[in-house]
Amino acid sequence: MGYPEISRKLLTAILLLVALDTPAQEDRGGDGRYRTLPAADSASSPDYRKLHGIFAIQSAVYVGSLYALSKSWYKNPFTHFHIRDDRHVWMQMDKLGHLFTAYQISRYTSEIYKSTGISRKQMILYGALSGFVFQSPIELLDGFSPDYGFSPSDVVANLAGSALFAGQMLAWDELRILPKFSVRPTPYAALRPELLGRNITERLLKDYNGQTYWFSASPGSFFPGLKWPRWLCFSVGYGIENMIFAETGKSASMGYPSYRQFYLSLDVDFTRIPAKRKWIRTAALLLNTVKVPAPALELSIGRLHFHPVYF
Repeated sequence: MGYPEISRKLLTAILLLVALDTPAQEDRGGDGRYRTLPAADSASSPDYRKLHGIFAIQSAVYVGSLYALSKSWYKNPFTHFHIRDDRHVWMQMDKLGHLFTAYQISRYTSEIYKSTGISRKQMILYGALSGFVFQSPIELLDGFSPDYGFSPSDVVANLAGSALFAGQMLAWDELRILPKFSVRPTPYAALRPELLGRNITERLLKDYNGQTYWFSASPGSFFPGLKWPRWLCFSVGYGIENMIFAETGKSASMGYPSYRQFYLSLDVDFTRIPAKRKWIRTAALLLNTVKVPAPALELSIGRLHFHPVYF
């Protein structure tokens, strides 16, 4: 896919989450673990009426979002279904966008399902399926679009994001590796505004040069005996530079040799900070999507750079 996935897929997911009113983490203990939810055959049975209502609202919001996207995003009429191998574009930044979006949808929707009282495994399964299924019809629409095409690598990235959520929950009963996102304005959008954005909002969504995807984790989560605050994380980031076309060859031909950037920084897991108020816990859940500004080391073009504050 040529354009950032966060610009339309995560935006669609946000509509879903707002409609369902994401609950706070009331079943999470002070250690960050999810407490076991009652099974369907226990004394406290799941609220199936609420569960069916969530399914109905999800379906309605999703169908409406798909219809809106089909009318607004795809400029040209649909044609025959075709496959397009786009693994090489944007130095795989768009694949990280797929992974990030699928993970976040899985994470948020699992919180919604948890409020119905279903079992822990059901909550994880429904959340992971939501993360993957929520994006799949969009991939099909791309397959019928003359501008895009169905991308198998996009589907793999979607699956990887859902698997990253489900795998951690099944293995550790908590999320220890947190995909996050940060964005900053760059001068490249002014060179190709039709591709990278004509205004500040479009540029933040479409200009991959200003985006960084991160994976944050706390040593205290992996080594319980270590005296390290579990809310303080190390974060590894990935970004790109000098991309004014989706292909590196085209960018280089215009005098912009593209290159990859790797970062090491500090981050905060807001859900590890104890809080009694529900709105604070909900805010922490939302804030865990974004990497906090912090000092960072950058490795690019064989050189090491230090940023006093990087976002």
